[in-house]
Amino acid sequence: MTTTTAPKPSLVQRLRGMSGEVVKFGIVGLSGVVVNFLVFWVCINGLGLASLRSNVAATLVAIATNYLGYRYWLYRDRDAASRKREITLFLVFSGAGMLIETGVLACSVYVLGLDTHIEQIAAKLVGLAVGTVFRFVSYRTWVFKALPEPAEPAEVVAEAELLLASEERQFAK
Repeated sequence: MTTTTAPKPSLVQRLRGMSGEVVKFGIVGLSGVVVNFLVFWVCINGLGLASLRSNVAATLVAIATNYLGYRYWLYRDRDAASRKREITLFLVFSGAGMLIETGVLACSVYVLGLDTHIEQIAAKLVGLAVGTVFRFVSYRTWVFKALPEPAEPAEVVAEAELLLASEERQFAK
């Protein structure tokens, strides 16, 4: 009895398969960006906070809203067996993304001297872009793990036949 395994999909096929996920990730992320920028703007202009404090506050609020979107819309079909682990990893990788974003903003303000509100918004956009790529890779790889795909019926039958054949050899001895 021979078993065949399906060939691994090419990189192009895998990227095509990810396109829907990327679009949904973008929608959730865009809503988080809107929340992030609104809170950032309010903190700077309404509350008079410094840019880095405003960025941290805005990013923390956006992280909370994004988790809800990712867990209950984008990755709702993913393994949710260990929510404590998932939330911990989400917060760790989101925090790392926030450090990336805040680092770009800090470099812009304190190293390059770009401290007008428009320059800060531009630096925040660059930091968000870099942080978003990092978050996408880390969330899909470690936080919201895919459930194992169910075995094809033919594969299950082939495995069962192999198991039975090996048992028959044992009894024949």
